[in-house]
Amino acid sequence: MRSWLALGCLVVAPLSAAPKLPDGVEVIRDLEYAQVKGLSLKLDLYRPATKPSAPMPLVIWVHGGGWRNGSKANCPAAWLATQGYAVASLDFRLLPEHPWPAQIEDPIAALRWLRQESGKYGYDASRSAAMGGSSGGHVVALWGTLSLPAEDKVKAVVDLYGPTDLLTMPPNVLSEKRTRADLAKANGALLLGGIVMDQPEKAKAVSALHQVSKDDVPFLILHGTADPGVPADQSERLHAALKADGVESTLKLLPGAGHGGAAFDSPESRALIQSFLDRHLKR
Repeated sequence: MRSWLALGCLVVAPLSAAPKLPDGVEVIRDLEYAQVKGLSLKLDLYRPATKPSAPMPLVIWVHGGGWRNGSKANCPAAWLATQGYAVASLDFRLLPEHPWPAQIEDPIAALRWLRQESGKYGYDASRSAAMGGSSGGHVVALWGTLSLPAEDKVKAVVDLYGPTDLLTMPPNVLSEKRTRADLAKANGALLLGGIVMDQPEKAKAVSALHQVSKDDVPFLILHGTADPGVPADQSERLHAALKADGVESTLKLLPGAGHGGAAFDSPESRALIQSFLDRHLKR
């Protein structure tokens, strides 16, 4: 299919060049959304190949990888472009070279850029959601609970098995199995610049569980009951805190599912995600 928008020097990758794309979806790759100290930060934008009749809502995908690995490539949320959404999958600064708050600053910078460019690419950034898995789930959950200027907020969050309380994440807890030397090597310690348990207030400041308030955006949370990396209670406790403050939250525990995998991309999970996004972003 042909691109439905003239993009000047930008190149729309044909479907044949990206075999993992869903049918009927096109992607514009490597759009620079910010520069930080000479480092170019880029995103890929997925859209329906056939122009919709009105601007689309926007989903921003934040990848996982322990805040130190992963990339914007092969976005797991690209299927949403078959359902009338634009999906921006972004790269952001990673550990160990870039500790917190780079991992939240960059998605917010991406949203600012996406707002500025919305007329060119056919989406409506005022109707945007943040979606992420694992450490990306941590970032989007925090994004949905922080007090931010209106222009930096999203309208909804889809959190897939993200850590929500760094203080109680197993790699950050001293035990018979983990020494202080082990804790110092954990990704959480790299993120915060020191052992997590030694800086509880900073850990709480970057944990969605401890930032919940009645003004937070609606949440959809999916978590596997057999997740070996992020215990399901990380999501259960966040869900309970949101509900206690009167915030709309839906928690779906996937029986036997681990840390990611097919259960999160099943027809049932896709339907749950789409229904949630449709309810909050489409009007």
